[in-house]
Amino acid sequence: MLRTLSTDLNTDLVDLHSHSTASDGILSPVQLVSRAKSLGVTLMALTDHDTVDGVAQAQCAGVQAGIAVVAGIEFSTLWGRRPIHILGLNIEPASEPLQRAIELRQALRCERAERIARQLHQCGFHGALEGARALAGSAVPGRPHFARWLVEVGHVADSARAFKRYLGAGKVGDVRVEWPQLAETIDAIHAAGGCAVLAHPLKYRLTRTQLLRLISEFLRSDGDALELVCGRQNPVQTRELSTLITSGAKAAQRPVPPSSLGSDFHQPGQAWRELGCVRLPPGVEPVWNLWHTLHRDLQSHTPPL
Repeated sequence: MLRTLSTDLNTDLVDLHSHSTASDGILSPVQLVSRAKSLGVTLMALTDHDTVDGVAQAQCAGVQAGIAVVAGIEFSTLWGRRPIHILGLNIEPASEPLQRAIELRQALRCERAERIARQLHQCGFHGALEGARALAGSAVPGRPHFARWLVEVGHVADSARAFKRYLGAGKVGDVRVEWPQLAETIDAIHAAGGCAVLAHPLKYRLTRTQLLRLISEFLRSDGDALELVCGRQNPVQTRELSTLITSGAKAAQRPVPPSSLGSDFHQPGQAWRELGCVRLPPGVEPVWNLWHTLHRDLQSHTPPL
């Protein structure tokens, strides 16, 4: 876990949301860190979907490159019946509760991949599971791998069309998964010593009222921070989300939480999700302040030798 931080992170490039080949990213953990370094990022987190398999490689590469790499994860979870994502930042990857949460989700992901393949088979697309597994390598295949397979075998022109026709919300390959609930996910992250961050709140296509309720319930469930900026976001959206976070904290009778930021990088060629393309607005408390607090708390509870 990260114990010391630069004092000038407010002026550094920070990116706390990225993906590698350990889940559905295109770059290996080592390549990801190298790219982040080349773009001037000084602090990053690897937050692969429901796995920490790439963290050790990324952190070793970070030491060699001179870039701080935070151990992270992006957990699939449910808020009621709606799928959402919770980031765990500055976690201890070997934590037993965290590993149990990962094992459960990996099993659910394997089952989902098989169901997606069956759905595509019924559409006349044979060999989808084998093709997606080949592209996923050691990772469990997800919808992006199926999308890439559909492109490679010539069924669609690009991944965007694969999602639009077959894999996106409400399409044949959009199979429901009973992920663990929000509070359980937050507890697993805390058990691993990490901070629970509500990922990309604006991507869930919620009404303003629904989003306000999600924020307040996340905070009442002891969530720590929210991802205020995700990718190259419209500043108006950022201001509106900031206002909603304040209102949600008031409704939950909690202090206004710190904010996180991340590109949600998956692959090169997407400028709006490029590593380091994000910055917090002035006057916002950053999530890494919680890590300083955690460090002080751990020191205060360390018994004398």
